[in-house]
Amino acid sequence: MTLKQTDIGAIRTAYRMGELSEREAAPDAIVQFRKWFEEALERGIMEPNAMTLATVSADGRPSARIVLLKDLDDSGFGFFTNYDSQKGEELDVNPVAALLFFWPELQRQVRIVGRVAKMPAAKSDAYFHSRPIGSQLGAVVSPQSREIADRAVLESRLAELEERYHDGVPVPRPPHWGGYYLQPDTIEFWQGGDNRLHDRLRYAHEGAGWKVVRLAP
Repeated sequence: MTLKQTDIGAIRTAYRMGELSEREAAPDAIVQFRKWFEEALERGIMEPNAMTLATVSADGRPSARIVLLKDLDDSGFGFFTNYDSQKGEELDVNPVAALLFFWPELQRQVRIVGRVAKMPAAKSDAYFHSRPIGSQLGAVVSPQSREIADRAVLESRLAELEERYHDGVPVPRPPHWGGYYLQPDTIEFWQGGDNRLHDRLRYAHEGAGWKVVRLAP
């Protein structure tokens, strides 16, 4: 059977779901982000807190992956991971990163750039112990980004830990696992527009507030 080859160049979507004007946008970037995030929640988007995290290695090679936003406060956008993973190692040598939220159901994306720092240990402890027991054990078991012989390595180790930590025995947070905050320098809000004339508003820190400019699509 011959498989039909899709003409990728012919895939198109019309963007006509809304506009983003300076008049209606909040003067504070975090307030504007929360507004859009709440609208994504109300729309029932699957994992609206999923975001692309882009980091750069010591030799300038970029890498990107999906992580989940788990906190947002004055410290920045918070997420959790294995500190010994590729992303953790890259953040150690180059603590600047980018985040991207994409909500196609709303024809919106948000781009964020800023410096990254580890969360206080107490904050990481609190979140770690709020997770389901299986997720806690998974964080202990996995040497994230390292080569392993096969899946059985993980399953065997998980079985050992399930035997050790049962009937409510607390799982200690491993020192190689915890949170980061990205403190934004710039946040750009993108709303798809008709005829590809998308709306782009970029917020940049200026003193104690934000300067807002419009970018061409």
